Amino acid sequence: FTQLHHITHTNVDISPSLSLSLPPSFSFTKKKMADQLTDDQISEFKEAFSLFDKDGDGCITTKELGTVMRSLGQNPTEAELQDMINEVDADGNGTIDFPEFLNLMARKMKDTDSEEELKEAFRVFDKDQNGFISAAELRHVMTNLGEKLSDEEVDEMIKEADVDGDGQINYEEFVKIMMAK
Repeated sequence: FTQLHHITHTNVDISPSLSLSLPPSFSFTKKKMADQLTDDQISEFKEAFSLFDKDGDGCITTKELGTVMRSLGQNPTEAELQDMINEVDADGNGTIDFPEFLNLMARKMKDTDSEEELKEAFRVFDKDQNGFISAAELRHVMTNLGEKLSDEEVDEMIKEADVDGDGQINYEEFVKIMMAK
């Protein structure tokens, strides 16, 4: 744990001059995301990470990222993996260090939470539990989720999502338009 503690804190305690070279959101996001993980999760991730860190230099190749994540019960698509790798591997050297990996895993788990929140929101506004929400209900959902959208924007979303034009949106369509925001 001493090594993990050192790695994590080296990453968080960035000198002012260094943090200026990063987008401000990057360092805050990284710290905040990692803070949401439990010690158990961190040690589980460390164990998985170490299995694939063949030479023990604290880095895994981007190719190995998918394997590591699958070993932790995540199932990222190729496109998701590519996005994650592009986000983290800024210098393009093909390796990911443990703090970067922790941030990815925290983010992935946060996305899972968001899915649960979306399902919950959908259920709340699907008044008759028929698997559809009306255009009027969608406006409510968007407002309650903190999305400040004009009527035109909501209408545009409905038009895009409501493929069959029946004025109602099913769960899959709902998730699609929410994730597109």
